[in-house]
Amino acid sequence: MDKWLRNPNVLKVLALVIGILLWVVVHREDVSSPGTGLISERETKIYNVSITPKYDETRYFIRSIEPAEVMVLLRGKDASLRRVTSGSYKIELDLTSVGKGEFNLPLKPTGFPPSVNVEIYPPSVKVVIEELEKKEMPVIVSVVGTPAQGLKAGQPIVNPNRVLVTLPSSRLNAVESVRGEIHVDNAQQAVSKQVKLVAYDAEGNEVDAQISPAVVDVEVPITSPFKTMPLQLKLVNQPAPGYSVAQMTQKVQQVTVYGQQQQLDGMDFYEGPSIDLSGLKENKTLLLDIPLMNKITKVEPSQVEVQVEIVPSATKTLEGVPVSIVGQNEQFETQIVDPEAGAIRLDLEGAPALLDGVRLQDVHAFIDVSNLPPGRHELKVNVNLPPFIKMAGAKELKATVEIRAKPGQQQGQQQPGQQQQGQQRQGQS
Repeated sequence: MDKWLRNPNVLKVLALVIGILLWVVVHREDVSSPGTGLISERETKIYNVSITPKYDETRYFIRSIEPAEVMVLLRGKDASLRRVTSGSYKIELDLTSVGKGEFNLPLKPTGFPPSVNVEIYPPSVKVVIEELEKKEMPVIVSVVGTPAQGLKAGQPIVNPNRVLVTLPSSRLNAVESVRGEIHVDNAQQAVSKQVKLVAYDAEGNEVDAQISPAVVDVEVPITSPFKTMPLQLKLVNQPAPGYSVAQMTQKVQQVTVYGQQQQLDGMDFYEGPSIDLSGLKENKTLLLDIPLMNKITKVEPSQVEVQVEIVPSATKTLEGVPVSIVGQNEQFETQIVDPEAGAIRLDLEGAPALLDGVRLQDVHAFIDVSNLPPGRHELKVNVNLPPFIKMAGAKELKATVEIRAKPGQQQGQQQPGQQQQGQQRQGQS
């Protein structure tokens, strides 16, 4: 036996037989039952296969594909069919050569083994393609919640404050706003967050749109309650004799005032520093601190620059200035008996340019008869003048009025205030 195995020819024949046996084992699946000599093939069906469109997603939008799913019939060797697994293949719809519009296009199988015959039912589909359009829109961020007690949330600072919204051309006008929300509950300092944006239509419904960027940076300042209001400056005293204010310029007209909300609600303006004009004979520039009033924690800006222009005075006389009566009682008649005709003469002083423009209607002279009893009374005449105009001289203006009961009214009838004054006089006597 050993001698036989050492024979080279015997070894060659044995190697050939072993090689043939190995070939048969490897290809056993491709051979039918012994004696038939036929290749084993079968077919299988895959239902509800989704269609994968191939297109430029930055330029186009697929409105519809009909049908959206197909059936795939496969034929081939059993071993080849077993290599077809979920995720290894696609039914592709190539749209790269078409633009917007409606088309009937064939489907193409990809990812199947070369030895497998593939048939698609239906072999083509109807597709509707729209072009994508973009528009720039502002970002609206709503502040939700309440900061810690005594603090107030300021206006959100959004970066960027405008974004691009991309939608099919037929739906672009449906987007009414792009919004986000930031929460500031119990915050004691500025809140900074990244906020996701959502597109909405006019009815407040969410719109599925591409927003770029989809997230923005938002910062909400947390401060004391504040209110912006006019800054009022008060002039006190007078320039040197013979001089007047021609013009006053304040560089800050409005200030932002911080404090308790109740205090701010009752303020229409903020009273700034007083400007003392005592003895001025020439122009002056002042930088003044704006004081903090009761319960006001901060004023911005904290200073105001004021320029005062001083010039030599001029004088002007207005004749026939009517004197009006305020505080009259409906049960009495009140008449000015001196001066006659109820008009006075006013000597005015001021900067020449301002004084030239003063007319009779710019001046208001009046006397107050509130709570006066019937009879004659000599009263001070009050005069309201335009800014930077003053009375010339130190003489006080007087007027005499006569108060009497109207016809049909009892002479002894008194106003409530008059009755009270009479009781007080009796008690003093």
